[in-house]
Amino acid sequence: MSAGGLNRRAFLGRGLALGCSAAASPLLSTVTFASAPWDARLVVIILRGGMDGLGVLQPWGDPAFAALRPGMEALRPGSPEGAHDLDGFFALHPAMTPLLPLWRSGELGFVQAVSTPYRDKRSHFDGQDMLEAGTAEMLPRFRDGWLNRMLQQVPGLEGETAYTVGVPEMLLTRGPAHVMHWSPDAALDLTPQAQRLLEMVMHDDPLFRDSLADAVSLAQAKTDSKAQQKGAKPSAGHQQLAAYAADKLRGDSRVAAFSLGGWDTHNRQDQTLAPALTRLSDVLLTLRADLGPVWERTAVLAMTEFGRTARLNGTEGTDHGTAGTMLFAGGALRGGQGHGRWPGLAEADLYQRRDLMPLSDVRLHAAAVMQGLFGLNRDVLEGAVFPGIDMSGPSRLVL
Repeated sequence: MSAGGLNRRAFLGRGLALGCSAAASPLLSTVTFASAPWDARLVVIILRGGMDGLGVLQPWGDPAFAALRPGMEALRPGSPEGAHDLDGFFALHPAMTPLLPLWRSGELGFVQAVSTPYRDKRSHFDGQDMLEAGTAEMLPRFRDGWLNRMLQQVPGLEGETAYTVGVPEMLLTRGPAHVMHWSPDAALDLTPQAQRLLEMVMHDDPLFRDSLADAVSLAQAKTDSKAQQKGAKPSAGHQQLAAYAADKLRGDSRVAAFSLGGWDTHNRQDQTLAPALTRLSDVLLTLRADLGPVWERTAVLAMTEFGRTARLNGTEGTDHGTAGTMLFAGGALRGGQGHGRWPGLAEADLYQRRDLMPLSDVRLHAAAVMQGLFGLNRDVLEGAVFPGIDMSGPSRLVL
């Protein structure tokens, strides 16, 4: 039966029990840990659904922004509940207020107008695959992901080199480098094919799509038994996931990767973006607090498959776009500033007169961070990890 022939409501009605189980499972999120012979730490967070970079890091200094986003006037810097001015041009969404101390201390930053080489079709599935595969074109079959290829280049990996938390594995970490799996307690048996079908069925229904995203984001990790033994107050799933990652990274692990959902803001973006930003803020603050002194040697990269349209749509949301924003954090990176060139928001400056114009490849920034943190050879990064990229341009992300 084709996807178009499937009745969404009937499917969801029959799958109610599955939905309840999904709330207790990571579903779309996995966590990978790797040990390696260096002291720096790298955390990669995939923001699934297409984060609206213009809504997160708002370019109020561009005169075209207010006209493109009339529903965001209440967020203008200086308003009672407005965005926080960062540099006279960009302002940070108020849901990320808890991260302002990181910005001021140089531990939080952004790269605007980034993208993968993926263009025009704007499919979540293809876009995420290309982001995680790290390739310049859509290959018939993705065999491995760029983080796994990076691990393949490191000699001397021993013991539990890497393992994933959740179901199923991430393409980002798939490949010959050995990966072990760990799953939280959950009564759920969902194949990757069934997962994709569930995503497709729910995609065009904002009620069920957003409910699924919330359930996934709030159920991404197993409860930290150590915290329970100490009588600590239980935290939300995304915070538990970050705490578990920090616990591993304080030990022998050096690399962690996981995903956060809830970024598909087609409708009422004023209501749907803030919860996702709050969860991301919680994750970053949990990592910082729980890593302790290790945070100074840590780089966190938060990447999404594509940005969203420059204009609000008829339901006060944003549709799938092209260029977006990469967020980064950690004591090892040069925060407190925005990186990258700004393309402008005049209609003639937009990609296909609808999207933020991509000016840099997000893979280049990831490669530069790995080079600066781990000392990986440029030839290895350009040839094996991200085939086809050109790292001749300077990068200023790593301190």
